Amino acid sequence: MSKLPGWLGRLGAELTELGERLERRRAEAEADEALPAEPPVPATAPAVPAVPAGPVPAEAPRREAVADHVPPPPAYAPSVAARPDPVAAIPWGMRVAAEAGWRLLVLAGTLWVMMRVISAVQLVVLAFVAALLVTAMLQPTVSRLRRYGLPRGLATAVTAILGFVIIGLVGWFVVWQVMDNIDTLSDKVRTGIDDLKNWLLDSPFHVTEQQINDVAKNLSDTIGTNTEQITSAGLQGVTVMVEFLTGMLLAMFSTLFLLYDGKRIWHWVLKLVPAQARPGVAGAGPRAWRTLTAYVRGTVLVALIDAIFIGLGIWFLKVPMAVPLAVFIFLFAFIPLIGAVVSGALAVVVALVTEGVFTALMVLVVVLAVQQIEGHVLQPFILGRAVRVHPLAVVLSVAAGGMIAGIGGAVVAVPLVAVTNTVVGYLRAYGQEEALRHMPAPHGATALDVAPTAAPGSPPEDIDCGDDEAVEDRGTKDGPGR
Repeated sequence: MSKLPGWLGRLGAELTELGERLERRRAEAEADEALPAEPPVPATAPAVPAVPAGPVPAEAPRREAVADHVPPPPAYAPSVAARPDPVAAIPWGMRVAAEAGWRLLVLAGTLWVMMRVISAVQLVVLAFVAALLVTAMLQPTVSRLRRYGLPRGLATAVTAILGFVIIGLVGWFVVWQVMDNIDTLSDKVRTGIDDLKNWLLDSPFHVTEQQINDVAKNLSDTIGTNTEQITSAGLQGVTVMVEFLTGMLLAMFSTLFLLYDGKRIWHWVLKLVPAQARPGVAGAGPRAWRTLTAYVRGTVLVALIDAIFIGLGIWFLKVPMAVPLAVFIFLFAFIPLIGAVVSGALAVVVALVTEGVFTALMVLVVVLAVQQIEGHVLQPFILGRAVRVHPLAVVLSVAAGGMIAGIGGAVVAVPLVAVTNTVVGYLRAYGQEEALRHMPAPHGATALDVAPTAAPGSPPEDIDCGDDEAVEDRGTKDGPGR
């Protein structure tokens, strides 16, 4: 019993010490909840004493809070740069090239799809384009007849009938001349071949008659061996003729409707254009039509002059089939650059085979002289600046049109490029004008800088209003949609 008071005293002291320890821990927990984060530990801070092992339930929330906070690295640790944004890591030039590249791919895909669609309905497209060209040539006649008082239907019928009758008569005359001179031409071709054979035998090239006979025999054997290919080519020619007649009928019907109801068709096309782009398209359409009309009229006039003068030269030189050759020159003049070369070469070959070397040289001189006059005098004077296209653009467009759609594509290529040039130029000017129109009005010092006032002390006659009048006149006459 003597030990019981001492044990109770020690128990009371331990309980008192435990209470004080709990009070200290409660005060530290309240202080941690009041602060947002612990201050950084300095590099010279003393080491934290180790926590004694054993379950301490009261310190569990504090330990989790310390684990959530990651202290910064010490001052002696090496600095590690953060990784940049991938977009910022790509050079600016490469980003611009990528942006332009995918847009070019989209445009190329769109053009490829358009070309596939056009090639699928090539006959219809070429017939409609031919109708546009014929309409551009005949529309002034319809307008003139309507000014004389004829109704629109009657003026269209008279113009279309006269145009188709003239084209039919020219075609009949060409066929008649070819059939009338075919026997004479065949005889002269045989004579020319014999003369060429004799010239080769007497020439310094040491050509023997056996070699010439071998060449003729090889040609005959080749024709006999490829009979099936020739027959299939003939059948293909029949198919082409049927397609040509079908395209001609489509072109005739399209021409009639374009002559009679062209303005209403154009208004219907404008309704398909979005409203925001409609004023620009409405202004570009009439200018494109004027360009096409000027091109067709100028080309017809230039081709007619070429055909007349070269045909007269061939006729005076006694070359057979002068009229069919002149018509051939007229038709091929619608293919710029290439058509003149092909038609002139055909005339020279016919003269060489039928009349000899001297006549062929004279025909060549006539063709070159007329073509030089055409290129340097007729085309700049007749066509003017309305359809001026760079020669490189002409060559490339004719080559591309011929590769895509044959002769029809070569004929259509240059007017298409001329019309596109006119439309793009107008839309660019229209866009700049719209941008200036929607700009805020200048004020303050800027307004004084752009105001059309004369400098102090300058006489009134020094003020030139020509540009203002030109701008006002352009806005009145050439404004979009007017």
